[in-house]
Amino acid sequence: MATTRRADMFTADGKPSEDDPRENGPTLADERTTLVEAVRTARLTLEMKCAGLDAEAMARRSVEPSTMSLLGLVRHLAEVERATFRVLMAGQDVPKLYCSETNRDGDFDDAVADPQMVAQAWEAWRAEVDFATRYVAEAPSLDITGDDPLNLHGSGGGQMSLRDVLVGMVWEYGRHMGHVDLLRERIDGRIGQ
Repeated sequence: MATTRRADMFTADGKPSEDDPRENGPTLADERTTLVEAVRTARLTLEMKCAGLDAEAMARRSVEPSTMSLLGLVRHLAEVERATFRVLMAGQDVPKLYCSETNRDGDFDDAVADPQMVAQAWEAWRAEVDFATRYVAEAPSLDITGDDPLNLHGSGGGQMSLRDVLVGMVWEYGRHMGHVDLLRERIDGRIGQ
């Protein structure tokens, strides 16, 4: 009988530890701190699951006909961060990073095994995360709103509060971390927390 592979997790012993940057964050905190921490740990999980992979591994597709890859997910989450915090909440008129009207899935479809593309994707994602982190830290309250007239963020076609946006980001990352788990396991067998 095969033994469990849970020991081959991303931390040394598969248990929370002092060296896991997602552990030992604030507990019993207020609403804002709790939401910010949930988003922070989800973002860290993405980085941890992609650590140590070369461009070929980052661009490896899941299974046909899907074009999903770790690189595609990094690019996709950069797009989501940008659309949510720069466009929806800050009201900036900035272009999409990878997608367009004629290439709606460019974040995934155009992700190829090129080290420069991988580096650029991480750079773009980190820039969007940095913007979002600053935006949230400087926001006067979770009650500030952004307008979502086309219902691109699940508002029903109206206003969304920063609170709703942060909950949505937790959901978005949580949804994709399952994909990331499966993609990473397919690449090198690593599974994990």
